[in-house]
Amino acid sequence: MTVRDEPDRPNPEPDRPQTPTPEPRWYLDATVGGGGHSQALLEADPLGYICAIDQDPQALAAAQTRLQPYGDRVRFWQGNFAEFEPKEQKFWGIVADLGVSSAQIDTPERGFSFRHAAPLDMRMNPHQSLTAADIINHWDEKPLADLFYGYGEERLSRPIARAIVAQRPLHTTQDLADVIRRSVPGKYRQGRIHPATRVFQALRIAVNRELEVLDLLLARSPQWLQPGGRLGIISFHSLEDRRVKYGFRECPSLQVITKKPLIADHGEIQANPRARSAKLRIAQRII
Repeated sequence: MTVRDEPDRPNPEPDRPQTPTPEPRWYLDATVGGGGHSQALLEADPLGYICAIDQDPQALAAAQTRLQPYGDRVRFWQGNFAEFEPKEQKFWGIVADLGVSSAQIDTPERGFSFRHAAPLDMRMNPHQSLTAADIINHWDEKPLADLFYGYGEERLSRPIARAIVAQRPLHTTQDLADVIRRSVPGKYRQGRIHPATRVFQALRIAVNRELEVLDLLLARSPQWLQPGGRLGIISFHSLEDRRVKYGFRECPSLQVITKKPLIADHGEIQANPRARSAKLRIAQRII
């Protein structure tokens, strides 16, 4: 019996270890605005995913358009960050850019600026009920003065409040700015900033509960971070910056990264004058 040679058979290849698919790294943009910070994060981290939130539907729509090329790497949620519940999700980084956005300032009908005649509105969330007009036309003189002093650091708060009560009802931003300008001494009108600036700041903070929701963010967001994750907050006036500074310092699970706030350099201010008052503070979760 003839035994035929078996054809050569290739040796089976040994099992190759499969490379595990990298886990996505989630970041939270708590005030997505036009989407600039989110886009920078997505570009910097190829494994990055963004949860982008904003209470302003116009801002959210603008961010959705800008971030559309990133597809499912971005999820959107409409609401105030004080109401956000991440459940089990932990983030590698959280950023919050506080205050009013350029788009809001540049839209006259939103009532954030006195450069144009517009309704006294100032709501970041247009669905809420309280407006600047409600405060200006219905609050008593003393609460108005206390508001301007406490939230605007306006040292002429009492004569300004007195003039507003005497002249109301006031309907537009320019009505209010004119009353304020006439109620202060001539020398004060020639200062570096318009005499209505601090009052408008105070009204915006009160309408949108800005300091209250910032305190909630500082209390809750450290627990939303992965160990080693970072929290960055950009503020635009001393009331916010002090809260961020002490909130970071007093939180046992955070280590302060920026001993002093980071500020815009000359070139950035030239390109974006509104960045001149911005201060960025960063902290890292350590436990």
